Amino acid sequence: MTWQLVNQTDHNTTLREERLAFPGAWGVCIAEECGSAGLQFRSVWCAHTEGWNTHQSSCPPRQRPAQQRACVKVCEWQQQVFEWRPSPWGPCTPSGASPPADGCVTAQRGLQRRSVTCARRSNRTSVSPQACEAFAPVPELEQACLLPCPLDCVVSTFSHWSPCSRTCGPALQHRTRKVLAPPLYGGAECPGLTQTRPCGHYSTHPALCPSDQQEHSYSLWAGPWSACRRKGTAPIGRTTVDFSSGMTGLKTPKPSYAVKGHSEIIDFQRHPSDQDTNPRASWDVQIGYQTRQLRCTHSNGKNAMLSLCDHHSTPVNFRSCVMPKNCEVSDWSTWSSCSKTCRTSDQSPGFRHRKRHVMRAPVGEGETCPSLEDVEACHTLENLLPPCPRYDWKVTNWGPCQVGPLLSQQDRRQGNNSILCGGGIQTRDAYCVRNPDSSTKSECLSAPVSRPVGQSLCTGLLPPLTQPCSIPCSKPCRLSPWSPWGPCLLDNSLEHHQQKGFKLRMRSIVEEAQGESESCPQVTEEVTCDEPVSFLLRMTSRGPCVPLEGVCGPGAQEQSAACVTITGETVPSVRCPGVPPPSRLACEVPCPGDCVLGDWGPWSPWSPCSHLCSSERVQEIQARTRSVFAPPGESKTVSQNTSHTTTDRKIPCSIQPCLLYYWDMAAWGPCTIDPSTDRNASVQKEVEERTCGTGAQTRQVTCRRLGQGQVESQWCPDSTRPNHVRFCALPCKVDCIVTPFSEWSLCPTSLNATVSTQSRYRIVIQRPANGGQHCPATVFEERECKPRPLCPTYRWQTHIWHHCVLVPDWVRQAMGRHTEPCGLGLETRTVTCVRMDNTPADIAECMQWSGAMPTTVRQCRVACRDDCRFSSWTRFSRCQGCGSWRIRTRSLTGRSRRHRLCQQAALVEKEACPCSKPQTRPHGPWSQCLLAPFSQHTGYAPTQRAQRQGQGVTLGWQDQTPSKACGQGWSYRALACLDHQGHLCEPALCNSSGIEEEVCLVPCPLDCRLSEWSAWSPCSAPCGGGVKMRSRWLREKPFNGGRPCPKLDFRNQVRVSEVVPCYSECDRYVWEAEPWSVCTIDPPPTLNTSTAPIRRTCGDGVRTRRIRKEAGRIVDGSLCGQDEMPVTTQTCLLPCPSHCVTSEWSQWSECPMGCNEREFRWRSKTVLRRPGSGHTCPELNQTQSCASTTCLTHSYAFSDWSTCQLSDRALCGQGTKSRLLNCIRSDGKLVELSRCKEHVEKQLNTIPLSCPVDCLLTDWSPWSECSHTCGAQSKMTRSRVVLQQAVEGGRPCSSQLSQTKACPIRPCYSWELGEWSACTVEGAHCGEGVRERNLSCMVHWGSAPSIPLPKVVQEERCTVGGLSKAMEVELRQSCSIPCPGDCHLTEWSPWSTCQLPCLDGRSFETRGQQARSRAVVIQVPESRDSCPSQVYETRACHSERGACFSYEWVTGGWLDMKREVWCRRSDGLNVTGGCLPQKKPPSGRGCHPLCAKPFSFCTQSGVCVCEKGYTEVMTSHGFLDYCTKTPGADHKKAEAKNGEGRPRRGHMQDQSGLGGWALQPVGPDGRIRLWVYTLMVVGFLMVLLIITMSFLLW
Repeated sequence: MTWQLVNQTDHNTTLREERLAFPGAWGVCIAEECGSAGLQFRSVWCAHTEGWNTHQSSCPPRQRPAQQRACVKVCEWQQQVFEWRPSPWGPCTPSGASPPADGCVTAQRGLQRRSVTCARRSNRTSVSPQACEAFAPVPELEQACLLPCPLDCVVSTFSHWSPCSRTCGPALQHRTRKVLAPPLYGGAECPGLTQTRPCGHYSTHPALCPSDQQEHSYSLWAGPWSACRRKGTAPIGRTTVDFSSGMTGLKTPKPSYAVKGHSEIIDFQRHPSDQDTNPRASWDVQIGYQTRQLRCTHSNGKNAMLSLCDHHSTPVNFRSCVMPKNCEVSDWSTWSSCSKTCRTSDQSPGFRHRKRHVMRAPVGEGETCPSLEDVEACHTLENLLPPCPRYDWKVTNWGPCQVGPLLSQQDRRQGNNSILCGGGIQTRDAYCVRNPDSSTKSECLSAPVSRPVGQSLCTGLLPPLTQPCSIPCSKPCRLSPWSPWGPCLLDNSLEHHQQKGFKLRMRSIVEEAQGESESCPQVTEEVTCDEPVSFLLRMTSRGPCVPLEGVCGPGAQEQSAACVTITGETVPSVRCPGVPPPSRLACEVPCPGDCVLGDWGPWSPWSPCSHLCSSERVQEIQARTRSVFAPPGESKTVSQNTSHTTTDRKIPCSIQPCLLYYWDMAAWGPCTIDPSTDRNASVQKEVEERTCGTGAQTRQVTCRRLGQGQVESQWCPDSTRPNHVRFCALPCKVDCIVTPFSEWSLCPTSLNATVSTQSRYRIVIQRPANGGQHCPATVFEERECKPRPLCPTYRWQTHIWHHCVLVPDWVRQAMGRHTEPCGLGLETRTVTCVRMDNTPADIAECMQWSGAMPTTVRQCRVACRDDCRFSSWTRFSRCQGCGSWRIRTRSLTGRSRRHRLCQQAALVEKEACPCSKPQTRPHGPWSQCLLAPFSQHTGYAPTQRAQRQGQGVTLGWQDQTPSKACGQGWSYRALACLDHQGHLCEPALCNSSGIEEEVCLVPCPLDCRLSEWSAWSPCSAPCGGGVKMRSRWLREKPFNGGRPCPKLDFRNQVRVSEVVPCYSECDRYVWEAEPWSVCTIDPPPTLNTSTAPIRRTCGDGVRTRRIRKEAGRIVDGSLCGQDEMPVTTQTCLLPCPSHCVTSEWSQWSECPMGCNEREFRWRSKTVLRRPGSGHTCPELNQTQSCASTTCLTHSYAFSDWSTCQLSDRALCGQGTKSRLLNCIRSDGKLVELSRCKEHVEKQLNTIPLSCPVDCLLTDWSPWSECSHTCGAQSKMTRSRVVLQQAVEGGRPCSSQLSQTKACPIRPCYSWELGEWSACTVEGAHCGEGVRERNLSCMVHWGSAPSIPLPKVVQEERCTVGGLSKAMEVELRQSCSIPCPGDCHLTEWSPWSTCQLPCLDGRSFETRGQQARSRAVVIQVPESRDSCPSQVYETRACHSERGACFSYEWVTGGWLDMKREVWCRRSDGLNVTGGCLPQKKPPSGRGCHPLCAKPFSFCTQSGVCVCEKGYTEVMTSHGFLDYCTKTPGADHKKAEAKNGEGRPRRGHMQDQSGLGGWALQPVGPDGRIRLWVYTLMVVGFLMVLLIITMSFLLW
């Protein structure tokens, strides 16, 4: 039985029995008074592990815990003195409990532990735990936690087998694998990384190996160098033979003798010139010594006599060394500000850092410098931070509407933008501002307009910066024709009589002018006249002529007249001057035989004069006529010389010189406040406050004489004088609004920057208008950057090398070397830090500002007596030119001339001759042809993508001309400056800027060019409304990004057509007839030809007329309708004196609407002269059915739509499509539009015509700084962005949105590490050695792959450029070379891929793990027991470089009931480990139960079936019961069977497939086939049918 205290934390104690002793808690300390010693007691009992108590004798008495202990009674006041101080909880580790049977799903149980100490509150010093236990129980030392499921170690697959470790004797082969992921959270440890197997021919053919090689194989082994020391214990001497080896395989050499040593201090004696007053200007370098062990090893791993190891020289087991000094660093600087100053949505922490610099570099094997920079997270509690500011885009007001940018190159309106109208485009600028919501209230009140900030802060989409607009097109004033001249009237007076008056003619304004500042021209014209009148007598009615006696003859006619004004108003007759006309007029009613005149009156009106006035002498006649219907009889004559048909009268016109006057109106002036306008005080005050409201416009009105200029106003009538003042809406004043200046831009940080200025800008948001406040003159400011602060200038100063220090003689003697003091040693020199004025400075300053310190120790040699001795080197020979070589020589002296080894030494040295002048060489291709940037300082571009450029991003569009997008440019190419060795040099050494230029040409874009418009085609309709068309054709296709052509036709041609309506009058060409000739009376027929014909004066006759004359011009008769051709000859009746004379027929009366055959129309004529006795008048009335006229229908017919018509000054915008309207009768004849009464659709259709908008680009941004400070890959870039894509056939965007040009090629200097050398052991075959690599200053061309390789140059080139030699770089590395037969570890494998701990493909930790390993290599079987263990190590890696891997089992194909199963990682790598063992698929399979029945075998699918020729008989459970022969099968030939009753494979394959036709009721899977069940059902039905038939028949 064992006793164990359950309140202890040691869980590794093994239980030898199942019964444990459980103690209780310690009781209160019992003492006489507080502060005195006392005792504490507790109870102890023995309990079984299952929980029940047992007798104390069951537990071992020796293991029983103590029941009492000494204590000190604590006073109550001591409660405030002591406290428990727990440490932070440690990491969560697996608890060690057995995992669940079904495996871990997501997490496992773990434990966290911590330690607790009792400490004083005042100084936090630890005291006895009893002081705290008196007042409070011990805090919990463990707590449960959750861990992810265990992750087993993951290793790679094995490598290929290595060659045999040796060619003779027993040898081994090995193969290794590496660790990919270490075990985590209690996962399984890594398996063995090495597999070995015997190889070689020694066991089978021992004669192949020579006997000497089997027995003798020795190697000289050298141990590691000891630490460098100056005093202390004596060095270890020669190594004796040790034929034993420890269990660990480490061999302990034994010294053959002890040396009584003494200490010797080898101090570096400083040169007198090295003395200075600054104790830290330099430091001493001390030289010590090192020793090592040597021994001879056998190939079987045993030690042998040292003399058995053959070596070409005496092995060295001591050397001089530099006493190590550790690196010294300064104190940490203060923490920088946290990089996160505001609250964001990503919840990521900020960082702050601090630095320190090297005070003293490490010397010798001293400790390297620790990290010089420290970074930690800060501001993890984001709730305490203010929210981060937000930035948004702001835009300026829209600019004026422009049409010019839409014009094509061939448009003739280019350069005259003032006349353009219609559709255009507007632009505006965008700038980034800080959202005022995130600013303080005071900032919002003090800054109503936000200050522009950097464009990169705005991450949202750029608002649209262009929009379509429209400029109203001007329309001229449309006027009606002039009216006839009115009467001569007085001006503004109806009462006063003057001798002079005015005659007026007027025209009206049909449509006011639009878009023009000029008003309509005059609408009245006046001319002076004599005898003006104000009132006129107008005849109002006239009655019929009533004969005084009888029915004909003289009579009287009543008439009435009224006095009216010039406007037609009736006034009293006394107003009219002169004698009023009589109310009764004499007239005459024709009697038979009298002359009869027309019924329209005695005379027609006088014809008007064509000229009212004339500047030339013109003779013109006025005339009037009247017709004669019947001539008088023979006894009567026509009065006033009237002919038979017509009579006329003529008088000359009165034409005076022209003196036309009119009122001329100037354009309306601007709308201004009219102080003379009557307003009340409140309205006036409101206008003054708002500076807008109602104003007045004025214009100048003058009287002008036509063609002669201005005259006095009395020559124009006041009644027609236009107004010179009108009211208008007074526009409000608009002040200029600008943003505050932005912050000054940052000065360039690059040393090679070409621009050393900084600028700031402000944005014009609103331009002034209507007399508002003007914009400031300065919106862009630029200033020189302040000079950069000069770095402190320090430099290293080196001094002379001192004498060579060798290992002390007593050390040589102690190591068994009785030689002269010569050989290899070390020499030192002093290195100090000085300022530019050579005053001493602290070494730390040079360490910080001058890079690595020059070397202070180097190897030297003290010549021995047998060493080769040489003379001094001669001077170098003279160079023959650039690229040649110069040499120097030396010779052997003394006995060295006869020494064979000395004769092999180099006696000649050569070096390349320097070239004084480097040469330039072009490098790289020419850049694109670049245009000089358009210099403007108006702000910045709207986006960071455009980089820095002018504020007016659309200003480049306003000024966009072909000359700024094309023309002469420059191409650039870099020049490399090279010396004679091909090393890259600074361009200044070649007196070159590093850039070569040449003139080039940027081709201008040419738009698609069309021909001129063709002539208009004829109208599509012969008369009425139609359309006419004209076209344009392709002349030149676009080139170099010009505007594309319209859509091509099938002939790959462009045809642009314009269709407009046309109208031709259907009565334009009509049959016109001249007046009828005189009615010619036909002579009566007579049989006697000798008798003279009787002359007839009345009766039937004939009259003729001529046609086809239009205004005196005869045209082709085909232009007039043939069916409407008038007659040219007709009969006529010349009334005789006794005949009745009537007038001409009147017009037909109107027919009622609608088609009604019962309706009639009529016409009539009147009797002008009554007939004589015996004669009557002809028919005076005629009627005609209306069916021929009213049954005809009328309908509208539209012409085709025209193309979109624009103003001559417009390119696009709102246009109209029109069509003409015709009224067509049902018989197809065009008639007046008034005949068509139905509803008419609109004839005008307003549609928008899309504008061809060219691509809008920003101006080129300024050139950026060079992308690299050195090398051939340094480029300068500039870019532009697309603000508006081309639409509707506009010029497309150029694909060239960025341009680059090369920067001068400057040499790049960098420190580069060389490759590690092979591991070498100085003076031995194997053992502990070193490998080295070099750190060289290299000059190269940058990161370009196709340029010369880097070349080594002097280290000063790297230090001058400010590059410091990295001191933490390891240049020497310990290594080991195993001796033959040694069991050793391989080199470290490469670090594995960073693997993150993941769950469901997502990482739950911020860092991952990488691993590398070293496997064990066994060379001979004898050294197997002394092999070290395999090792692996891990390191943390960042999550950005890590990956989440998943593992799955992969299986191969089945082969003989077996298959391969392996684990594969998600990246396709086959591994061992990582896959869950409980989910591993089986690698083999078989039938369950086993196929033990005769003639059965197991298939690949795991089912027992019968052999060929046998049928399966299954049990009720679906298993094979037995195999029976298939009926009909041929069994004459015996089948070859194997031991299991299964036919051999080859025999089964040779069997014919024809035997498979037999019906088998059981399938291969052991199930009864379907046809068996079908056969059973059919049989059952047949039986049922037979029974039924039998019953019926019975």
